[in-house]
Amino acid sequence: MVRNLKKKIRVMASGVFDLLHTGHLFYLTECKKLGDELTVVIARDSTVKKLKNRPPIIPETNRLQMVQALKPVDEAILGSETDPLETVEKIKPNIIALGPDQSWSETELEVKLKARGLSPKIVRIEKREISQLSSTSKIVEKILKRGK
Repeated sequence: MVRNLKKKIRVMASGVFDLLHTGHLFYLTECKKLGDELTVVIARDSTVKKLKNRPPIIPETNRLQMVQALKPVDEAILGSETDPLETVEKIKPNIIALGPDQSWSETELEVKLKARGLSPKIVRIEKREISQLSSTSKIVEKILKRGK
């Protein structure tokens, strides 16, 4: 009997995923291509408030359910409310995929991870405009224009 001894490559992606759109689907599809298993970390409501100075439109449990249902996603989890790298320590990904609009510096992230004894490869997914409605802010802007 021949067993496949190849170690699975674990990819981790993260984001808010408020108002799912084609940009999110493109990002997660590209992330999945990097490995065998894709775990997606969903930003907590409190984290969104800190990062974006506004609460998310969709609550975290609903965003978690929506992302988990997407085809490229093997697992979706809620992130830490206090330390984003705590989740990386739990998942221990081989690759961390950053979205084009995420503010992490790849170099800074690598340094912080090495200090914790972690050394995943950091990959930045390139931005690709799929449609005019490929960002949450553009969707909200369009809704607000129609409401006037």
